[in-house]
Amino acid sequence: MKTDATTRRFILEEDSFPDLPLMMLITLDTLRELGGSGTIQELVDHAIEAEGLTEEEQAYLMPNGRDRRFNYYLAWSRTYLKRGEALENSARGVWALTELGEGITTLEETQKIHAKVNEEERQRAKAKRDAKKGEKVEAVPEDIAVDVFAPDEDETNWQNILLAQLMQMDPSAFERLAQRLLREAGFVKVEVRGKTGDGGLDGVGILRVNLVSFQVYFQCKRWGNSVGAKEIRDFRGALQGRADKGLFITTSSFTKQASDEATRDGAIAIDLIDGDRLCELLKQFDLGVKTETVERVVIDGQWFQEV
Repeated sequence: MKTDATTRRFILEEDSFPDLPLMMLITLDTLRELGGSGTIQELVDHAIEAEGLTEEEQAYLMPNGRDRRFNYYLAWSRTYLKRGEALENSARGVWALTELGEGITTLEETQKIHAKVNEEERQRAKAKRDAKKGEKVEAVPEDIAVDVFAPDEDETNWQNILLAQLMQMDPSAFERLAQRLLREAGFVKVEVRGKTGDGGLDGVGILRVNLVSFQVYFQCKRWGNSVGAKEIRDFRGALQGRADKGLFITTSSFTKQASDEATRDGAIAIDLIDGDRLCELLKQFDLGVKTETVERVVIDGQWFQEV
């Protein structure tokens, strides 16, 4: 469903925030159009297209300088609707309408859920503050939240910490990191060419799949703002006549238009790795990220009594 500028339900501006009950209604409408369920990425992509968001609007960030504002409020809308029993989600990250959610079609109904959940949250936060003698409690959308990295990190998750570290790297070091990551992922003959004036291409590698090999050029961007369709088109232009596929790696995110451009019919396919996926890949291959398992010792008193 396409939405033009005259029928849009809201306009997202750089110095304002979306109306959350309206975002909740958009989420419900989007799920209905998707057949009652969808992954987070399907929800985001469909909502962006249905509401006609421009690339500029998609690039607006939250004050933390990382989370995209529209995506962040969509996450909050899912959290509110789940707490209001209008949505449910599986362990695989698929969100679905409940019987209650299927019947919610007006802004007034989502406003009531918003007010109800807000009151419950206030009561929960007050009880927690009382229990912890006034310690600060910061709420986080459920499908954004992860385990807190460390108690003294001000509720910052490990991906944000890692991305901040990546943003401090020298550009050439970031290219070498991408080179190492591709090698760990199975690429061979990976070369960094960022300083050779090679049309903006940062490097090239060969990916062997069974008996077939693909030459893949890659580009790395340590960006805070979203990568748009223009950057994808420019990258593809540099690939013409050189490679079978392209790989675009960034510390930020890609707009819906960029994602569409990357998979455009009849053009060289470009795979995209955004900041979240980059973090997961670095963790998967143990590249500067270690996952520690905390041992839990349980004493079986009954066992000792029966010796």
